[in-house]
Amino acid sequence: MSFEILSTIHSPKDMRGLSDSDLQLLAAEIREALLSIVSDRAAHFASNLGVVELCIALHQVFDFSVDRLIWDTGHQIYPHKLITGRFPQFSTIRHRGGLMGYPNPAESPYDLFVTGHAGSSVSTVLGMKAADDLLFTDGRRSVAVIGDGALPSGIVFEAMNNAAGLKKDLLVILNDNKMGICPRVGGVASYLDKARVAPFYNGLKRDVSWLLNKVPLVGESTEKMLSGFKDAVKSFLHGGMLFEEMGFRYIGPVDGHDLRSLRQYLEMVRDVKGPVLLHVFTEKGHGFEPACKDPVKFHTPSPFRRDGDNEIVPVKKSTVVSYTEIMSDAIFEAMHEDPKVCVLTAAMCAGNKLERIRDEYPDRFFDTGICESHAVAFAGGMAKSGMKPIVDIYSTFLQRSFDQIFQEVALQNLPVIFTLDRAGLCGPDGPTHHGVFDNSYMRIFPNMVVMAPGDEADVKPMLDFALNCGFPASIRYPKANVEAIPREVAPVQMGRAEVLSWGRDGQIIACGTMVSRAIEAARELKLDGIDVGVVNARFVKPVDEELIARAAGSGFVITIEENAVMGGFGSAVLEAANRMALNTERFRVLGITDAFVEHGDRDELLADLGLDQAGLCRTVRELMQLTIPCTPAANPHS
Repeated sequence: MSFEILSTIHSPKDMRGLSDSDLQLLAAEIREALLSIVSDRAAHFASNLGVVELCIALHQVFDFSVDRLIWDTGHQIYPHKLITGRFPQFSTIRHRGGLMGYPNPAESPYDLFVTGHAGSSVSTVLGMKAADDLLFTDGRRSVAVIGDGALPSGIVFEAMNNAAGLKKDLLVILNDNKMGICPRVGGVASYLDKARVAPFYNGLKRDVSWLLNKVPLVGESTEKMLSGFKDAVKSFLHGGMLFEEMGFRYIGPVDGHDLRSLRQYLEMVRDVKGPVLLHVFTEKGHGFEPACKDPVKFHTPSPFRRDGDNEIVPVKKSTVVSYTEIMSDAIFEAMHEDPKVCVLTAAMCAGNKLERIRDEYPDRFFDTGICESHAVAFAGGMAKSGMKPIVDIYSTFLQRSFDQIFQEVALQNLPVIFTLDRAGLCGPDGPTHHGVFDNSYMRIFPNMVVMAPGDEADVKPMLDFALNCGFPASIRYPKANVEAIPREVAPVQMGRAEVLSWGRDGQIIACGTMVSRAIEAARELKLDGIDVGVVNARFVKPVDEELIARAAGSGFVITIEENAVMGGFGSAVLEAANRMALNTERFRVLGITDAFVEHGDRDELLADLGLDQAGLCRTVRELMQLTIPCTPAANPHS
């Protein structure tokens, strides 16, 4: 398909003169551009297909070179990028050095925040509106587009409460497609389902209040009856009472794929005073039938090509198993073996591959929606009552529950187990999703045990250990295919590392899946006559102090981790060495330096950071120039 219209759109202003038929063609071309991307890479797909018309209508009615627009969550930003001058670079999206798959102010002034976590749009756009009212007199408008999956996040209600109190002119567009990544859950979801079947309501007219205020009230019993009657009539007439009672004028529901109608409603609310919520229905995957039928599968599908109009053929089918699958299997087995084990996730059932657990153990599976703070406090309550809860959440998302990890789990010393998926670099998802801080933020809490499997064989033993250690514990693992290290696997014991080999010249103590790279580096260095040992750290907290002491006397010591250097595993090793008054002159800590890592292939990023085989070898050779030969130490665990 040629991009007859899309190729001429260098900014949203170029859409102003287009006819309705031109705009329909533009929408079709945007969807075609989206389809071209997923033919060779994993990318957010169904969510972007669903907002094409909404995006076009927004940019026609508002001038976002001045007005403010924040997309929440930012994974549906692709149509916005296409009509804000980035079509020529669109083929680079989610590739190293190319466009980010999320909003990015470095790419365009039309992107205001790098948004990758759900729920913050109303807060940030309200903050911008408050500042704009103080700094400018040009009447800048503010719009937040938030999905129904993100709506239950606590911060959304905090922001809406504040917006109503400030009476700021703010437009919140509720993009309701009945989905997060998985189907939405909870009471708000049920409420929105009722709103879907309610007649259209225009909160600007206040017809309901005018009618009901004409009803006379006589006597206490009559008053009670009519009060109930009022509530019943309000509920019948429209499904937006929740928002009306919170101080927002509610309008909707409206069809999110009817461009002309969308424009009319956006024009109607553009200059309204006070906060407004426009309830828009969209279909996740709209315009591509397979994505409509299975929006979970097509949220971020593996690369595929079309065979005919709607038949899809995978470009390549991986037969390799991921760490996510291994952990899911381990959790399933633990639940089978122990009826006290349960699992909680925050809207990531599919991402964490928990569908089998959800289906076979529905009474012990809890999806809280995008409410990580609540999930952790919920788990604390379950542990207090005698259950063994596993909180299965991505590393980067668990950060949102930092205070609950502190207050409701660690401070109470409750045996909640955290399984942190996507720990380390998440490749093309970029800085919002790289899980590179959990070694640092988990190990600071008293009572917390922090682990990282070195390979596939460590996963289940670590989970079993965590479930029976009696302390809060976390296990981190990457978004990567599993690796298997040939060896006789040592049992998991509190604070004990696993020595894989002991070197004459020094040791590499590797945390988590950096072990395989350390082994590869040791093999290469052996060819140069450099004898380096490799240790599978296993524990970030408590660290193996006995091993650290002996390694310090055997030559250089290198720690390597896929985590921020600040406060991470290497810091824990240096802290232990300091406590033991060891000479750390020949210690080196490798990890992620004090900068956010951009998007790209995981192996490319590790190479850039010196965390691959070549980087390790380079560090060892530099140290060999500085290391004073010493008497080799015996293997401490032989």
